[in-house]
Amino acid sequence: MSNTMPPPPPVFPPQPPPPPRKGASNAVIIGSAAAVIAAVVATGIVVVNSRDDDKKPETTSSAKPAAGDDVVAGEEEPVEEESAEEEGSDGEESSDGEVAGLDDTVTYDSDVEVQLSKFARGTSSSYGSPENTPYVKFGVRVKNNGKATVDTSAFTASCSYGKDGKSSESIFDTERGLNGGPDTKLLAGRSITVTWACELPKAEKTIQIEVSPDMESESAIFTGDVR
Repeated sequence: MSNTMPPPPPVFPPQPPPPPRKGASNAVIIGSAAAVIAAVVATGIVVVNSRDDDKKPETTSSAKPAAGDDVVAGEEEPVEEESAEEEGSDGEESSDGEVAGLDDTVTYDSDVEVQLSKFARGTSSSYGSPENTPYVKFGVRVKNNGKATVDTSAFTASCSYGKDGKSSESIFDTERGLNGGPDTKLLAGRSITVTWACELPKAEKTIQIEVSPDMESESAIFTGDVR
């Protein structure tokens, strides 16, 4: 029997542990984080775009005005004016080409009406043209009952007074609200009132007023006495 011992087995150094595997939970967390970042970026873009959209101008349409609204010029009454009464009319309607009373209404074939109202005597100021001149003031109402637009920027008015028909100057005086005719067009269904004044000496009563609402219409003639 032999006493020889077998050699011991070789000893190997310990192997390093393998790197841990990324489990499914880690992938989910990473994927969720990426989704959140993408959502934040997308949200930021949307917000920026929406703020940029607010800077774009918007077109808004204004409401159409009522067809029957009146436009009144020169409402202020002169301080020293006194009310005047007109005579020689019955408030009837007259067609164009006929002589009307001071409170009559003249109707054209185009369905445009012209009417006088609110007669008052006064005296122009030192800044008027002509200055310090006695006058009679009145309102001229033009109503467009037709379908076509009337160019009232060509509105004219002239006067004469007395039995002999003396020429009467038109009065322009901003202090008395006498600013001349309108500079606008009159749409169908609307009306406009123009404040006008003509020279009328205090001793005179009879006056003739000729009004043309536009360049194409003949003058409507009104006559009567003003007290």
